Amino acid sequence: MSVKTAFKWRHQFLSLPNKVKAQRLSGIVEIDETLFRYSEKGSRTLSRKAHKRGGDCAGRGRGKGDWVAVLVARDRNKQVFDECLDSADTVTLLGLLEGKIAADSVVCSDGFLSYLKMTQDIKVEHKMLNASHGKRVKEDVFHIQNVNAYHSRLHLRINSFRGVATKYLPNYLGWFRFFEAHDNPNENSILAMQTPLT
Repeated sequence: MSVKTAFKWRHQFLSLPNKVKAQRLSGIVEIDETLFRYSEKGSRTLSRKAHKRGGDCAGRGRGKGDWVAVLVARDRNKQVFDECLDSADTVTLLGLLEGKIAADSVVCSDGFLSYLKMTQDIKVEHKMLNASHGKRVKEDVFHIQNVNAYHSRLHLRINSFRGVATKYLPNYLGWFRFFEAHDNPNENSILAMQTPLT
């Protein structure tokens, strides 16, 4: 089998778990974004100038510049919904999460204003944590430590590939989500998802 064929097959298979993510989050729901550097790894032509080795890029922020923001919403039952973001404004967050968070849930997030507006629009309770002011936990139970730990494990896995092309990042998010959800993944065949290859 050629390298090209193996790579094509890899992404055909990776596209399956990407289609399966939590459609309902409940209880305490932690929401935060994490950043991945924009990458055109493997592309023969670049849409931007190549980065200098060891350099950093301007515009670090919520999906700005050369960084891609990934939204992760995770409840305490370990149900995960994630999505790459073009924007992290209220309209975008509503489009992704409206109808996916149970009405009696409590959403925990950092102080990003769009989360506040989003939770007001979908009428769920919101606990805002401000780490810069030392407020990492409220009422001994409300925090975003679980979702941030998920981010850390996700970055370790992606880094093991020495980065992935941004266009394939959603596939790797699904791959990671699947293995996080199954202690014995070989006993839970991806084929059982019954999602056709396209």
